[in-house]
Amino acid sequence: MQEFELVSVDSGATSMRSKEYRQTFHPGTGPVEEARVLYVDQQRLVERATACEREFVIWDVGFGAAANAIAAVGALSQCSAKVRMHSFDKTTASIEFALQHAAELGYVAGHEKALRELVDAGCTTLTHGEGRIEWRLHVGDFRDEIKKDGRESPHAIFYDPYSPSVNREMWTLEIFSQLRQRMHNDTPCLWSNYTRSTAVRVTLLLAGFYVGEGWGIGEKEMTTIASNDLKLIERPFDLRWLERVSKSSNAAPLRGDSTAHGPIEVEDFERLKQCAQFLRTE
Repeated sequence: MQEFELVSVDSGATSMRSKEYRQTFHPGTGPVEEARVLYVDQQRLVERATACEREFVIWDVGFGAAANAIAAVGALSQCSAKVRMHSFDKTTASIEFALQHAAELGYVAGHEKALRELVDAGCTTLTHGEGRIEWRLHVGDFRDEIKKDGRESPHAIFYDPYSPSVNREMWTLEIFSQLRQRMHNDTPCLWSNYTRSTAVRVTLLLAGFYVGEGWGIGEKEMTTIASNDLKLIERPFDLRWLERVSKSSNAAPLRGDSTAHGPIEVEDFERLKQCAQFLRTE
């Protein structure tokens, strides 16, 4: 039995659904629109890559069926930037299914050759005028991949694994702390994701990120964006948001040793209040 199936989402677009996890890829607006809004336009990808004086580095975490990466390739092919994109996933099952259904999915069509080379060889290079995208695929547990030395600090992170309800290990304080530690302070970076969970936002803040309200998409009036540079956040959370956290029934940070949900504990809230972004707003 195949792990995935094609589904029609609310917008009418065709997407994929994992039968194992019972989750649809890019629900609501579909893969093309969600990838463009959250990971290309919101991240000002072309503008920032063009202005970068060195190679612009993207970490595409949760490669899946390649919608976010393909959206980035399409946008960046219009500029002269030099880009290195690292895609991460536990398995190639999603992209293999997408390649089998390239015509139905639409966004995959025309990219089959590059994707086939990426999956088979682990890397491919795309050139366009003076621009270049060197694209690498890393198959394995991201919690192990993130510990490997020698990988460049990213300028952009597309964070798109399965949701915390079925893939909690990718949303914990431990993994976010490791991710933050791999980011150099002299390399401003934006992290974006579809979540609007208070618990996830608290976890990101306690891991050392600046966090704010991300652009809305489909039925979600807001998502989440994070960075190692406060100036990159358009709408950072402030002390009024912090007050709402203190009253929330689901604000406890996600930790690997616990599956508990509930309000934030006093000790964690005191740590949250000491995060740099709130001290600057007092």
